[in-house]
Amino acid sequence: MAFDVFTGGIEPGGLRSKDEIRILICYLLSSVSVPLSREDILSIMQENGFANYFEVTDSLAELTENGNLVCSGDQPPLYTAAPQGRMISKQLDTAVPLSVREKAVAAALSLLARAKREQENKVEIVKNAAGYTVTCHVSGGEVELMSFSLYAPDQNQAHMIKQNFHRSPELVYQVMLLLMTGQVEQIPAVIKKATK
Repeated sequence: MAFDVFTGGIEPGGLRSKDEIRILICYLLSSVSVPLSREDILSIMQENGFANYFEVTDSLAELTENGNLVCSGDQPPLYTAAPQGRMISKQLDTAVPLSVREKAVAAALSLLARAKREQENKVEIVKNAAGYTVTCHVSGGEVELMSFSLYAPDQNQAHMIKQNFHRSPELVYQVMLLLMTGQVEQIPAVIKKATK
């Protein structure tokens, strides 16, 4: 394939043709079988150095216009692979290196897992007279397993607490449960296992 894209922001091993970018987008949406927003797709493509913002945006527009992708009217709009896009991804997937395909799908699955964790485990940040109160909720699906509130002196620290909590709410719950049930000696092993 001819190199016909703007290469700013593309890492070595990234995609250098419009066709490769379009094929990878179709492959990505066919593989995860979950609608993704434009921002999600851009994030996956840019953060991994596959393609830059402009090329991905153009490819999404072309694929939607050609009927390869379906874009819902939701806010934000969500993209899914149309039958034609799924066919393209099956027939032409070898045009994109296997390592790029695997990395893109892994990034999408990680993004979806993070979104699910954030949806299930809510965090509320409320300004008060002394700073901010950050309330974290650990969900067990239908049941709230735990909630706790922390003081943060400023908004940056409040958001840092929120981000760190969302990285691993299950670890926070496990450590707190061990602490409260007097099994403190097990905490280092749990933390070590979670951070591998």
